[in-house]
Amino acid sequence: MAGIGFELKKLFRRKGIFAIFRAYGYAGVICAGPMLLGVLLLLGVMFLCDRMGASLHSRELIVCMITYTLLASLTVTSFFSMVVTRFIADMIYARQEETILPSFWGSSGIMLVAGGVLYGIFLIFSGINLILIGINLGLFCELIIVWNAMSYLTAIKDYKGIMLSFLAAVLVTFVTGYIFLKLGMSYEIGMMLAVFTGYGVMLVWDMILLYSYFPQSSVSAFLFLRWIDQFLPLAFTGLCINLGLFAHLVIMWAGPIGIQVQGLFYGAPWHDVPALLAFITILVTTVNFVVSVEVNFYPKYRAYYSLFNDQGSIGDIIQAENEMLEVLNHELKYTAIKQLFTTALAISIGEIVLNLLPLGFNDLMQGYFRILCAGYGVYAVGETIVLILLYFTDYKGALFASVLFAAVAGTGTVISLFFPQTYYGFAFMIGSSVFLVAALIRLDMFTKKLPYYILSTQPVVEIDKYGLFTRLEYFLEKKLEGGTDH
Repeated sequence: MAGIGFELKKLFRRKGIFAIFRAYGYAGVICAGPMLLGVLLLLGVMFLCDRMGASLHSRELIVCMITYTLLASLTVTSFFSMVVTRFIADMIYARQEETILPSFWGSSGIMLVAGGVLYGIFLIFSGINLILIGINLGLFCELIIVWNAMSYLTAIKDYKGIMLSFLAAVLVTFVTGYIFLKLGMSYEIGMMLAVFTGYGVMLVWDMILLYSYFPQSSVSAFLFLRWIDQFLPLAFTGLCINLGLFAHLVIMWAGPIGIQVQGLFYGAPWHDVPALLAFITILVTTVNFVVSVEVNFYPKYRAYYSLFNDQGSIGDIIQAENEMLEVLNHELKYTAIKQLFTTALAISIGEIVLNLLPLGFNDLMQGYFRILCAGYGVYAVGETIVLILLYFTDYKGALFASVLFAAVAGTGTVISLFFPQTYYGFAFMIGSSVFLVAALIRLDMFTKKLPYYILSTQPVVEIDKYGLFTRLEYFLEKKLEGGTDH
C-alpha cells in the first residue's frame, strides 16, 4: 500500500478539480473495486429485474445466488489475503519479483480447489438446476481469482487500466443482462450469466495487467505457504475481520425475518437491502485511509524507521517519532471526522432518498439502515486503526481486536434474535464499537513503547517456522515434480 501512496501523492500534486476527483476515483477503485462492483451489480440487478418485469421470487433468488457467491469467495480468500500481501511486499523489497506471478497462481489454485469443492457440494444440494449450478460455481471461481488479483494489483501503478477494467465490467454486465433477457432467457439464467460475463471481463483485464508488470518464471508457485507459518496471526486476522463483517447477515437469514427463497437459499430482504446500502458509506473511510493516511503518514513512517537502519542519533529518532505520531493522530482524527460526517449525512437524507428508489423500504428497513450505517461507520474507523497496527507489525494486537469483533458481533446477533425485531442490527454496532475501542487501546499502548517493540522484542537470530503450511508446500512441490518427471 505504501507504493500506492507514493503514486497517489504525484496525482494529487496536479492542479484542478478534475485531477482531484480522478485521484480519489483511482484510490476508491483500487482499494474497494471488486467489493464496490459487487454492491453496484446487486443494486443494478434488482433495478433491471424490476424494470423487466421479473417476479418477486426470481429477484430474490438472483440476489441470494449473487450474495452467497460473494460471501463464500470472500471468506475463502480472507485467510490468504493479508499473508499474500506480506509476501508480495517482502519479494518486492528483496527484488525477487520473479516469485510473485507464480505465487498468484499457486494461491489461486489452492483456494479454487478447497473452496470449489466445498461450494460445489453446497450448490449440488441447494435446490437449483444444473445450469445455475454451473454458472454459480463458475462465478465463484472468477471471484476467487479477482479477489486474489487485487492483492497483487496494489503493486501496479497503471491506475487508468484498473479503472477501465472496473467500468468495463459494470457496462458489460448491464448490457449483456438486457440482451439475454430480450433474447428470452429466464431471469435467473440471464442475469447470472450477465454477472459472470462482467466479472469475466474484469478478470481477463486484470490478468493482462499482471502479466505486463510481473515477469514469468519457473519459481515454485507455493513458496508463499511458508509465509503463512511465519505470519499465521495475519491469516486469522483477515478471516476474523471477514467473519465479523458478514456473519450477522448469515445469522439473520435463520432468524424470524428470514425467508426460504428456494432450497438452501435463504435471505432476509428487510435486513439485507439496508445492510447493502449502509455498507457503501464506508467507502469514504476506505478511500480516505489510502489518500490521507498513506500519503501523509508513510513518509514520516519511513523516515523514522530509516534512522534505526542508518544509525541515526537518539535525538533525531525521538524527534522523528514525535513527528510521525503527530501526523498519525491528526490523520486518524481527520478520517474519523469525515466518516462521522458521512454517516450523519446518510442517516439524515437516507429516508428521503431510499423512498424514491424501487426497493420497497418500510419503517423497519429505515431503522435497520440507520443502525447499520452507524455500525459500519464505527467498523471502518476500527479497521483503519488495525491497518496501522499492521504497519507497526503488531500482528498480535490486530488479531486480538479482530477476534473480539467476530465474537461479539456474531454472538450478539444470535442473542438479538430473541429480542424484538426493531433491535436487530445493534449487535453488529456493539461488535464494531468493541473492535474500535480494542484497536485504539492497543495502538495507544504500542506507540507509547514504540522503540522497545522495535529494538527489544525482535528475535536475535532469525527462526524459520516449519509448520503445517510449509509441509504442504513440500508435499505439493513433490507432487508437481513427480508429475513432471512422469
